[in-house]
Amino acid sequence: MSNGLNPTERRAAFTLASVYGLRMFGLFLIMPVLAIYGQHLDGFSPMWVGLAIGGYGLTQALLQIPAGMLSDKYGRKPVITVGLILFIIGSLVAATADSIQMVTVGRALQGMGAVASAVLALASDLTREEQRPKVMAVIGSFIGLSFAISLVAGPTLASSMGLSGLFYLTAVLASAALLVVHGLVPNAVRQAPTGDVVAVPTRFLKMLKNPQLLRLDISIFALHFIMCALFVALPIAVVDSGLAATSHWKLYLPALLLSFVLMAPMIIFSVRKQDSRRPFLMAMLLLMGSMLMMASAHHNLWVLGAATLVFFTGFNYLEASLPTLISRLSPAGDKGSAMGIYSTSQFMGAFFGGSIGGGMYTMFGAEGVFLACAGLTLLWFMPMLGLKNPRSVKSITMDAHIDSDAHAKTLASQLLAQPGVAEVTLIIEQQAAYLKVEEPFDIEQARQLLAN
Repeated sequence: MSNGLNPTERRAAFTLASVYGLRMFGLFLIMPVLAIYGQHLDGFSPMWVGLAIGGYGLTQALLQIPAGMLSDKYGRKPVITVGLILFIIGSLVAATADSIQMVTVGRALQGMGAVASAVLALASDLTREEQRPKVMAVIGSFIGLSFAISLVAGPTLASSMGLSGLFYLTAVLASAALLVVHGLVPNAVRQAPTGDVVAVPTRFLKMLKNPQLLRLDISIFALHFIMCALFVALPIAVVDSGLAATSHWKLYLPALLLSFVLMAPMIIFSVRKQDSRRPFLMAMLLLMGSMLMMASAHHNLWVLGAATLVFFTGFNYLEASLPTLISRLSPAGDKGSAMGIYSTSQFMGAFFGGSIGGGMYTMFGAEGVFLACAGLTLLWFMPMLGLKNPRSVKSITMDAHIDSDAHAKTLASQLLAQPGVAEVTLIIEQQAAYLKVEEPFDIEQARQLLAN
């Protein structure tokens, strides 16, 4: 078994990561600038700014799971193509808008291009099971990188291109992603088993009854609620503190870079001690502390800068650790369904965070938004005290020859008797076996068992 990616897997990893990253960059690019550079639009108000910032979240949440299911039926690339075209149309609608309401419509259309599940499914189709985590890590790193770059590039580009220019740029980037899909992304010769990568609605109730997965769904909802609410208020608070809009990158760039340094000890502790729980709770406390600092800043730019650093340290750690925890805690064969609920929760959090954050700003100002987010973090913190550390196991998907339910039960018993096998799920319709294993585990012995 190869320890590295083969040429096809490397090509799939970086081309699909670029497609995902270009699209997310376009979505994130508007967040740090809309509250400032959108003030010339008809109907401008903080509430509509929040709706425009989070507007993509509602359509993403509604269409993410159906898009993944359609990709199973009609193919990954056709669904990705339609999604990117919708994203381009939404970008052009927002670019030509003269009212904040039409910008919101454009953002909602951008969100309708919900290609994330199809992109991840295609990545799974193009990679071997043992190499799949590496490919997903590459895609995840590009998402994080696109978020970081957008916060720095947004204010700089907006000062020269204006708000319309940013939306035209996102249309160009999405067009480039479309060319990558059809010119560089390899064509899949097989399809990964559905339960591993695409949501299966009949299994949703099982996922929602899992208390550990439910805690993570609540976490990603709250995290993106806070992020979108924050960027309704923070850019205006920074301007009120004396930093011109064209110079906001001077605050965001150092805060982001230092946050990666400060979160490193938390990651090292988590890996060395096999303890995800305590760093997770610490990151939540950092979020709450940063919001309280922002609320007490009273137009002090240095306090706002320090609070932004603390926020990004906690946010980046949680954003990086949550998908890993979902993957490790989801039952064998149900990762696709668990991730479907998780992604829906994420985008719903973005929508409600933007819309409620805008309303809060209208009624209570920036301090009210920051205090509300601190209060939400406290409410979120309480159930997270029950978060458990996942077992040190990895997921494996294997082809299986299964004749009947009785045969599946026999195979499952034989697999569970093998050293290192912690959990087994067999799906007759997919002729697939989903295993969670730990050392020592003999993969060749399991393959022989499943092939006979």
